[in-house]
Amino acid sequence: MTSQGDLADGGGELVRQVLDGEFVSESKTVTTQGKSPLKIKAAVRSVVDLDVMIRVRSVITYRARNVPRDVVRLLWFLTRGSGRWIAKGWRWASYSDLRADARAARLSGDVQARRTAQELIRSDAKARWAKLGIFLRRVLVGAAAVTTLLVLLALMDAVLDRSAMPGWLRAVYSIRDALTAAVSAVLPWFPSLAVAGVVVAAVWEGRDRTPGAGWLTRPDRHDSDSWVDERMITRALAHLGIAPLNSFLKGGGELVYTVAARKDGDGTQAQIRLPLGVTAEMVSDRRKVLAANLGRASLETWPTTGEEDGLLDLWIADKGTLSGGAGDWPLLRDGTVDVFEGVPFGLTQRGLVVNAPLIGSNWLIGGRPGQGKTNLLRVLMVGAALDPTAELWVFVMGESPDFDPLAPRLSRYRMGMDDSVAADAVGALEDLLSEMERRGRALGEQSGRPPKVSRRLADNPRLGLHPIVLSIDECHELFQHPKHGKRAEELAVKLIKRGRKYGIVVLLATQSPTKDSIPKEITRNVACGVAFAVADHIANDGLLGSGKYRSGVRATELRMHTDRGTCVAVGVTHNSFELVRTFYLPFEDGIDEVTPVIARAMSDVASPRLTAGPAPKEVEATPVDHLHDIRSVIEGESRVRTQTVLARLVALNPDEYEPWTARDLRAALVGLGIRPRKSDGAMVVRFEDVADAIARRSHDDAGCGTSVDGRGETGSQGSFPAPSLDPLPSAEQRKRLSGRQTGPLVSGPATGRVPGSGGLVGGSLPTEGEAGPHDD
Repeated sequence: MTSQGDLADGGGELVRQVLDGEFVSESKTVTTQGKSPLKIKAAVRSVVDLDVMIRVRSVITYRARNVPRDVVRLLWFLTRGSGRWIAKGWRWASYSDLRADARAARLSGDVQARRTAQELIRSDAKARWAKLGIFLRRVLVGAAAVTTLLVLLALMDAVLDRSAMPGWLRAVYSIRDALTAAVSAVLPWFPSLAVAGVVVAAVWEGRDRTPGAGWLTRPDRHDSDSWVDERMITRALAHLGIAPLNSFLKGGGELVYTVAARKDGDGTQAQIRLPLGVTAEMVSDRRKVLAANLGRASLETWPTTGEEDGLLDLWIADKGTLSGGAGDWPLLRDGTVDVFEGVPFGLTQRGLVVNAPLIGSNWLIGGRPGQGKTNLLRVLMVGAALDPTAELWVFVMGESPDFDPLAPRLSRYRMGMDDSVAADAVGALEDLLSEMERRGRALGEQSGRPPKVSRRLADNPRLGLHPIVLSIDECHELFQHPKHGKRAEELAVKLIKRGRKYGIVVLLATQSPTKDSIPKEITRNVACGVAFAVADHIANDGLLGSGKYRSGVRATELRMHTDRGTCVAVGVTHNSFELVRTFYLPFEDGIDEVTPVIARAMSDVASPRLTAGPAPKEVEATPVDHLHDIRSVIEGESRVRTQTVLARLVALNPDEYEPWTARDLRAALVGLGIRPRKSDGAMVVRFEDVADAIARRSHDDAGCGTSVDGRGETGSQGSFPAPSLDPLPSAEQRKRLSGRQTGPLVSGPATGRVPGSGGLVGGSLPTEGEAGPHDD
């Protein structure tokens, strides 16, 4: 037990004196130092309650000393609250806001805006009278019903004896009598209670927007350090040194909180409409001052631009919540992953687990060395490994064993700094580009022509549309390679732009996010950007997107080592950004939590080809019939302009016709034996010419057989001659339309690239000579 009152020797500081003792029961008569057991108990209780008593006494003394000030403040609140009520009532009754809009519209000469404001005033006035009539009618009907019921009860009570009444009727009379007695008791006090209620409501209306009395919210609450309200935010904004904001607040203006300060996860969120002349960027530029004014660290204060430049979206973390780790990975012990749903990779600043979207998204991860980017890449890959249908490729452009535990689950894995690793990475990108084209043809022959790979299609092994996840660590080494860098950049940009529709995901990680090391087209087109601690705004915007630094989304505020594992991410949720504490999967000396997860993933792999088995078979897509498509887009019209035909073809099959130009369409028409004609100053395609071309092709098919584009292959009929006046596309045009293009511009069947070994384990992409799924 403890006691207070002794002073430390020579120090003058009040310290606690520790006494040794034991609790005794009342039945014992043993005494301690001449004191009875009851006195010892009383001393123990007094010591236990001492802190509470000191606290209560200090609070009472403080409040008593400030009674005059509190009375004056309450009177001011009462006056201001009454004034606010009067102002609101006047605005409601006189439509002053709408009239101000009409007046401003008249001064600006905007007739339509003035007419709209006047119509709103008239319609609202009619609605008010209608509501008043409905209210009065309901009151009258209710009063008539209650009066009728009371009269009937009184008549029955006068005629019948209550003892002869049924039980339920006696209960009704009992309720009536109780209500009558309660009303009679309260009625004399009603005027006083009404006045007191009005006074309290007026004081509450005129308060300084505080959550309550200061002595209730400061010293003894567990969340006292984290409490943030509108008054505190306004006061913090008033001391930022922004001249227009200072003038507004000093002139008696009040900030409009479109979203009042409210609890949001592990912090407080508010949204403020800033006055004229003030933008959210001005506040973001003074983030450190704002954090100091709110009693927070810079990392705990996030002022960003809302939906408008004048709308400040402010999130303030509770003290200390961002310093802790994210905890164990949710899938560390059990569970599987559907990459179409995402992989858990961290906790947001609100304390919620966030799933990383993979399918349909590409990632760019960066930051200073040792801040957690490789760990995040490993978490994403290990999570994807738990999807039994996913195929994983990893290329590490350096001597780092961070991904060695994943090797049994990887289809391709290369690590090193020599040129062969860069060459294999480029080969993998080329293989994925060919695979993307194959998948486009495979999707085109499915029923309904789905625009992208879905879970249902990925689960069908015959189609070979399973997810493929390619990760390249230290990708700047690849893009800056003197021999393979330019080709790697070109292929990566194409994959990132188009591969997301075909179940191909690209994950890039770098510690050098500069304009020279990361192509701009990659930064512009990746869906998810992740930035750990970075040095400057250039690296920040290189990872998160242009303009993020100015809007307040800044990874430059993250501290080296202190905020290790914490990153700023965009695109991972619907919010403009997330501050994520990533899960940590250690693979270091003596600690390996990755290998058990990979062993569990290997037991669930759907097919051996996702690791080291045979490749999926090529799906032979049916060539596009250009003549049939042209007939379908102009059928029912005698003639259609060539530009209109091209636009309709693009709408019919974007993947096939979107690269086409007017010259391409003209060349295709010439190859099909259709000559565009001029009508009313514009080139048109006649339905009669298209029908003739179809008839000729049917005749040739019956006689000797032709190709899809209508040109004869062999036989006595020969080839259909092209008119000499209409030149074919240039060699450059032919080259640009190669690949997916089939028809008159392709001189022969498309050939696929023979995939290379690409790594320690063979790839799963189709090679030349393999039969498609329809070949027996």
